[in-house]
Amino acid sequence: MRWKGPPKRVFDTPEDDESYQQFADMLSEQQVSFNRGETVTGVVVQYEQRGLLVDIGAKASAYLPLREAALVPCEDIEALFNIDDSVEFMVISDENEMGQVTLSVRRLEFEKAWQRVDDMHKADTVFDAEVVAVNKGGAIVLVEGLRAFLPGSHLCGGVPSEELVGRTLPFKFLEVNSETNKLVVSNRRAVVETEMQELARGDVVEGYIKAIKPYGAFVEIRGMSGLLHISQISYDRIEDLGAIVQVGMPVKCMIIDHDKVAGRIALSTKTLEPEPGDMLKNPQKVFDLAEETAAKYHERMEAERKAREEAAKVIVMGLGDGLDSFDTDVLAGITDGIDSVLGN
Repeated sequence: MRWKGPPKRVFDTPEDDESYQQFADMLSEQQVSFNRGETVTGVVVQYEQRGLLVDIGAKASAYLPLREAALVPCEDIEALFNIDDSVEFMVISDENEMGQVTLSVRRLEFEKAWQRVDDMHKADTVFDAEVVAVNKGGAIVLVEGLRAFLPGSHLCGGVPSEELVGRTLPFKFLEVNSETNKLVVSNRRAVVETEMQELARGDVVEGYIKAIKPYGAFVEIRGMSGLLHISQISYDRIEDLGAIVQVGMPVKCMIIDHDKVAGRIALSTKTLEPEPGDMLKNPQKVFDLAEETAAKYHERMEAERKAREEAAKVIVMGLGDGLDSFDTDVLAGITDGIDSVLGN
């Protein structure tokens, strides 16, 4: 008798097919679809050489590349995330053949940073930021993780140099445009607004001559530029301005006017002269006695103000006495005349 092998096993195919289909349906229901631009929450599960794996509830762990891990570049992924951290991500790719999607934290932070910057711009706030680079036209400043441009003309107290890198300075926004990724800031606006609040007419301030023009000298004061007009330097006539002041020369001046909105300051050394012409003869004497001379100047101005008020009061009282002396018939005639004109 020939051996015909082991007996054939009989399977209940319909029932097995039904069970498999139910299992497949269950898996299908549990699978989640992710779209580009969608925000998801995931848990960090494993470090990779240039990124990490994240469980977002998909059939395969999602991948976060190091370049997409933060708004400010970082070379150490482990310094940014811990295993089991729950983090928000943006999906930036479709699923590949393995069912894996690529994630980004940088793009989420980018959107949030622009929103914060826009809010700061609308509020017109003064903020501190770090200078991270210097270029030919100005400097690059890091604001909320975004790179902003500081024009050289909007830096107080000098021109941008490598010594500026790493310093934290106050700024205000000049332009914010998220559509064109244009972010421009001003150190000068922030300084002017802050310092201007502390300045008043009549204050004596210290500075140095920044530039000399035919009509006067520009004085650097607390990062701001004030004009010392040639007519405000001395009570005596000045023939040669360069013989009186030089660039870099330290000076003391009195503020005689300022525009807090435009950041303009008008200065005077004439008001600080103990004797007319002292700025031409002995400028150092003027600066040494500046506060004392300013106090006398304010006393004199106050006395003149009170004298003007008294004179005005006398005039008003005199007018009142004059009206009282008018004849009643004369006043009545004036009134009748006015009424007749109005009646016509």
